[in-house]
Amino acid sequence: MTTLEAVRVRALRALIPPPRLRLSEWIESSVILPEGVSAQPGPVRLWPFQREIADAIGDPTIERVTLVKPVRVGFTTLLTSAVASFVANEPAPILCLLPAEADCRDYIVSDVEPIFSASPAVADALGDDREEGGRNTLLSRRFPGGSLKVVAARAPRNLRRHNVRVLFIDEADGMEATAEGSPILLAERRTLSFPDRKIVLGSTPVHEDTSHVLRAYAQSDARIFEVPCPECGAFSEILWEAIVWDDRRPETARWACPHCRAEIEERHKPGIVARGAWRATRPEVQGHAGFRLNALVSLHTNASWAKLAAEFIAAKDDTSTLQTFVNTILGQAWKGGGEELDESALAARGEDWGLNAVPQEVLALTAGCDVQHDRIEATLIGWGEDGTAFILGHRIVWGAWDDEGTWTELDALLKQTYPHTLGGRIGLDAVAIDAGDGTTMHAVTAFAMPRARRKVVAIKGAPGNRPLIERAGSKTKTGARLWIVGADTGKALIYGRLSRGASVRLSADLPPVWLEQLASERVVLRYRRGQPVRSFERIPGRRAEALDCAVYGFAARNIVNPDWERRRAELSLKHAPDTRLAPKLASDWMKR
Repeated sequence: MTTLEAVRVRALRALIPPPRLRLSEWIESSVILPEGVSAQPGPVRLWPFQREIADAIGDPTIERVTLVKPVRVGFTTLLTSAVASFVANEPAPILCLLPAEADCRDYIVSDVEPIFSASPAVADALGDDREEGGRNTLLSRRFPGGSLKVVAARAPRNLRRHNVRVLFIDEADGMEATAEGSPILLAERRTLSFPDRKIVLGSTPVHEDTSHVLRAYAQSDARIFEVPCPECGAFSEILWEAIVWDDRRPETARWACPHCRAEIEERHKPGIVARGAWRATRPEVQGHAGFRLNALVSLHTNASWAKLAAEFIAAKDDTSTLQTFVNTILGQAWKGGGEELDESALAARGEDWGLNAVPQEVLALTAGCDVQHDRIEATLIGWGEDGTAFILGHRIVWGAWDDEGTWTELDALLKQTYPHTLGGRIGLDAVAIDAGDGTTMHAVTAFAMPRARRKVVAIKGAPGNRPLIERAGSKTKTGARLWIVGADTGKALIYGRLSRGASVRLSADLPPVWLEQLASERVVLRYRRGQPVRSFERIPGRRAEALDCAVYGFAARNIVNPDWERRRAELSLKHAPDTRLAPKLASDWMKR
């Protein structure tokens, strides 16, 4: 080769970019997990099933990536690592959409900042100039060639200001339609001006008929992760119905191959997962990679088949905990159930106990109170150590909400103790009183505040997919602290338990009108702003005080942390008869 030819070859080679690392390779060579973020700090080591997901996110020929995910599969680390890759290698406007602002702040503080700081490849990318009056904020950072913004789905107006090329959506099924429509669709519209856009959507599915992530997965190439059987070599997806264990011995859990029926022990899992592969069930779909995972392939210590079998045994008899297992471990949506109750069927379940003879299983007691303008209704619920709810009775204090005597009588009711089968007497551990009516809120908070030590709290119901109970972010104008109760969450919990006959028991002392009111609503599926929404709607002609009281009583259980053994010992003592006056339930107000 002549000197001139050598110069030409070198010049041509200079025009050819170096081979591009796959995103999985870049992550493992560049991203470091610091202590406090991971139980195993140091360079990221992706699990076998994570690599193809990462490579799809980094593949310029794939526009969309959808992941139906459980917990314990490292998605948050993968998401943050992908963000780091775009910042370092393809600077662009990047947007992360999460359900609530608290999620956004936690993600930045707990994941993005620590991982970026520990990884030299991106350590200086998100420089923080907030103290110098720069344009950066906690949730909005600029870097050479691009920006990173983390936005809450509950504040869709923030989306209008952004045009982005890369969009990451996490926990999509936790996002609800707002006054401006679906925040997911609003966010996707912000990418339309970029022909090379990238949209990554991941979520644990919640309800089958309203799941955003399942709808997106159905439009993808629908990949599943399959592993080879050590005995026959056939590839299969590990599904929950193929996990078996000896009777009452979840520690013996193993996987039964659907092809040869060989039972594979846990010790083989790392090897078969390492040789596993993704298979597209709809290969004709191009440009949209969809992945569906469950925790059975996770190599996490806390995701061993034995531990998951034990979790299932503990969860299977309670609809709420079983749904959590189905959603977060199996990565599956919850299918219907609890849409409507039949009060006649509820009446047939009445048992011969109540407030005059509290069952020995009941070791804690809560009440939910609904405030009406002419009365206060209260449902008292007992709780067993295993989570079983015992609806013990219902009481009504008659009187105007603004009459001091009404609240005095309610206070006496809440101080009352009841004879327990173990020999002692049991009183209320926590009380939730509805303050959602703007008219009565001040009266309720004025009653609850001085009784906070007795765990008497003022609550306000809120619709949608919310925690059963949580503290409000701010105080009322009078300085009172409210608790927010997820009304739909509570109704779904109660209806789900009752419809499956699980862990809710009813006293025969409950009046028929209470049972009718408990069954006063039904679940309906409606489309709001183009999105399917499950919600509870009142059956025409029925009142719902009993249902509301039950929801509040269930919520109050979440602010109680009983010492079960101590309580059992206390109730077993033969206490002297209670000398406090019983509440006067027929108020003098009625005689006026």
